[in-house]
Amino acid sequence: MSTVTADPAPSGSDEAHQAEFDAKVAADQRIEPRDWMPEGYRRSLVRQVSQHAHSEIIGMQPEGDWIASAPSLRRKAILLAKVQDEAGHGLYLYAAAETLGVDRADLTTRLIEGRQKYSSIFNYPSLTFADVGVIGWLVDGAAICNQVPLCRSSFGPYARAMVRICKEESFHQRQGYELLMRMMEGTGAQRAMVQDAVDRWWWPSLMMFGPPDADSPNTQQSMAWRIKRDTNDDLRQKFVDMTVPQADKLGVTLPDPELVWNEERGHHDFGEPDWVEFKQVISGSGPKNAERVERRRAAHEKGAWVREAATAYATKHQSDREAAA
Repeated sequence: MSTVTADPAPSGSDEAHQAEFDAKVAADQRIEPRDWMPEGYRRSLVRQVSQHAHSEIIGMQPEGDWIASAPSLRRKAILLAKVQDEAGHGLYLYAAAETLGVDRADLTTRLIEGRQKYSSIFNYPSLTFADVGVIGWLVDGAAICNQVPLCRSSFGPYARAMVRICKEESFHQRQGYELLMRMMEGTGAQRAMVQDAVDRWWWPSLMMFGPPDADSPNTQQSMAWRIKRDTNDDLRQKFVDMTVPQADKLGVTLPDPELVWNEERGHHDFGEPDWVEFKQVISGSGPKNAERVERRRAAHEKGAWVREAATAYATKHQSDREAAA
């Protein structure tokens, strides 16, 4: 992976640096880009933050498909604003990744060449306008469960980026739920459309949290470094418990015959997602994998002239400032 110029490592022995790093993490202090950090910590953050950034950018597509055909000017404006927010989230996260010494252009290349992943949820099609509401309710709801703890991530730039992102994601979730409430007050066909969308997006939403903890290769170390604060399974349980009463209020049925309140545990029991399907999707064989990546590739290539013009402009003004000095 190509890198940008990074600050030199602090002087001193690796053992002393490791002890200082461990003490900071244990004390819930932030690790900043100029601080010494283990190479494994840096690599893990590059993987997680870049995957998160890619997810925000690819995630613009399922709802972006509905901007032109939104049923009213109000819905079009809401959708435009949301898609614009997601682009901003991607930029925040790419900027956070760059503080680790990587180049966002290289990260984009890795994405479009299939060498880096993004969230599995964005490889499913948005078939009706009800999907826009369900994505807001379920997908952004799952994102909130996953991302709010990241506001306390041990890496400073990532944690700070997540504060604003979570505020906006919370608004997106409310927008989606409000849309579904209006549709559920409509015709029988509209209510059926909402239920169909819930049926299709429920299980992929549960898969958003990643594989079961026993099959997750990164969770244990990320928890030890306090990059993550909760395990995949704990976050999935929190999401289910949060969503069931919302579904009851909305008047839809979650498509899980095993979903039931467990009084002894104080949580809902629920069925197991199709992990075979999950592995197929993250390996590139989902319903929309090829289309999503190809559209990202095309957008990147079409935007080359903008990047070249911006670079030329910045270079010229830097030269003018140096000449004036």
